[in-house]
Amino acid sequence: MIKKKVNSSAIQRRLIPTYIFLIIVSFISVFPLYWMITAATNDTVDVAKGKIWFGTHAAENFQKLLNYGRGINLGGAMWNSFFYAVLQTILCLFICSLAGYGFELYHDKYKDRLFGILLLAMMVPQVATMIPLFKMISGMKLLNTSIAFILPAISTPFMIMMFRQNSRNFPVDIMEAARIDGLSEVMIFFKMYMPVMKSTYAAAAVICFMNAWNAYLWPKVVMNKPEAQTMPMLIADLSSGYTVDYGLLMMGVLFCSIPTMIVFFVLQKQFAEGITGSVK
Repeated sequence: MIKKKVNSSAIQRRLIPTYIFLIIVSFISVFPLYWMITAATNDTVDVAKGKIWFGTHAAENFQKLLNYGRGINLGGAMWNSFFYAVLQTILCLFICSLAGYGFELYHDKYKDRLFGILLLAMMVPQVATMIPLFKMISGMKLLNTSIAFILPAISTPFMIMMFRQNSRNFPVDIMEAARIDGLSEVMIFFKMYMPVMKSTYAAAAVICFMNAWNAYLWPKVVMNKPEAQTMPMLIADLSSGYTVDYGLLMMGVLFCSIPTMIVFFVLQKQFAEGITGSVK
């Protein structure tokens, strides 16, 4: 027993540098979030001086944000971002999971070639496709609509690849048994595939929602009306004046960050499982 206690204490002493390193890395990772929160409670002068303690201007900065008057308000921007992000996430999950399901579980000699062509789209930068996409959206008279916002992102090669890779862990025997019992292919997807792949859906939902919520360049191109603008546009507008109110700006950044943090913290366990490819 004494020997075991000595070995245990020795192991703990050897782990002290590891713990110190992890504490330092954790502090470095969390500090930007802490500074964002404290800066939202200070005025411009204190933020410019680098003050990292909580101030007394939180209510004032929040009131300025509510009364910000350049054709857009906080409530409208939050609603637009939330509506576009949720709608895009739902459609992206359905379409990309259906494509990944088909690519992996239905065999065809041409599917790998088609999937390879699809992956080539990942090599094309977004800015290279922006002008053709804008001309298409403008030609269909869809500017300043939710369709213009979500249409280019409801099916992405990365999401399809993610669902296809994780579908390799899907038990094919269940499909065969369901077919014998007379279940249709559509019902196999909805009643068997989707519940089993819930961890992958959760991970994909976090990624899709964060991408849609933080989107700035494409919405800026297709959303010209102030009432159609989103939170990233509001943040950019807060920082576009001759003099920037940093307290007001950081309050806006804080409100813009809250929804994505909530989504991640709620789904973090499923997110980790989905990224590692686990299937339940």
